[in-house]
Amino acid sequence: MGLKDVRKFNFALLAKWRWRFISQDKGKWREVLESKYGVELECPQLPVKYQSRWWRDLVKVCREGGGEGWFQKEVHWKLGRGDKVRFWEDVWIGDTSLKSLFQRLYSLSVYQEYKIEDVGVWEGSEWKWRLEWRRDRFEWESELEANLFEHIVRADVKKTKNDIRVWGTEELETYSVNVAYKNLSNGTREAYHASFEFIWKAKAFPTILSTTWRVFLNRIPTREALSRRGVQMSSVACVLCEAKEESYKHLFLECEYAQQVWSLCLKWLGFKLVQHNDLKDHFVSFHIPQVSSKQNLVLKGIWTAILRCIWDQRNSILFKQEVVDAEEILQMAQLKSWLWLKHKAAFHSHSFADWLLNPVICIKSIK
Repeated sequence: MGLKDVRKFNFALLAKWRWRFISQDKGKWREVLESKYGVELECPQLPVKYQSRWWRDLVKVCREGGGEGWFQKEVHWKLGRGDKVRFWEDVWIGDTSLKSLFQRLYSLSVYQEYKIEDVGVWEGSEWKWRLEWRRDRFEWESELEANLFEHIVRADVKKTKNDIRVWGTEELETYSVNVAYKNLSNGTREAYHASFEFIWKAKAFPTILSTTWRVFLNRIPTREALSRRGVQMSSVACVLCEAKEESYKHLFLECEYAQQVWSLCLKWLGFKLVQHNDLKDHFVSFHIPQVSSKQNLVLKGIWTAILRCIWDQRNSILFKQEVVDAEEILQMAQLKSWLWLKHKAAFHSHSFADWLLNPVICIKSIK
């Protein structure tokens, strides 16, 4: 009948004050709020019992939806000179913070709290990035560093313009109650996919996790990706099935041989999985409710090993003229996941044969 959801509409109205607070630096109203509550909405200095009901509702409503909250997921920066934007923690290039995408590099960075203007220099009219690390990187970390530079090289740092906060999918540069209500009603846009929270926690070797990360960002050199970058290809057909264009989604999820591998894997583990059209959703849903979160990270590790072994066999077919074998892909993933558990999780009580015959029992034994 076109009636508004009063609760969600009230959320949208309250959040307008949140937007004013973070986007306007001056004003008597702001001075009053800062003097009473401090400058941080998430951590107000005044004890809860002394806070007004309006302020408590404002803090609460912007956290709705878990994690950083629906409102914060819509806040971005339009980059200027970089004097306000935090290099790692703010969303200023793409839809996700660099801290979330490159958690390993963030832990190694000397500049964890620095603004963008502090991690580079102007050489004439050209901006040059200058990142420093706490130690030398391992080989797989150097690959991540190269991916980071490839990601940020697209940024357009402007010498004379201010950084501007923007909100929403269309970069409105100002908060819209109607757009906010629409987002709340239809489900807020996922600026940060849950899969990125699990990648670096999954129980697998770093090279395997790095491959998964590159796949999720569509940075893997499939035939479709190389063609899109201007590389002349004799064919863009999938190396495995030779039937459809080799995009990352097709290669790892839609290809008939990839589907065979996932089917064999699920049969080995003894559980069923809802078929997703998105690779990241497939990864997130790859778990067993009956085991702990730590044990489910082992399952995530198996998933990443499957991905890496599909890629390895694809390259072997392309460069060594081998033939596709779904069972061989699963066997290699089983071995890689077991080797990680043996060497990293003190997995001494179960042999490789135990792992092949009773994987869930082995996983449940991990404390």
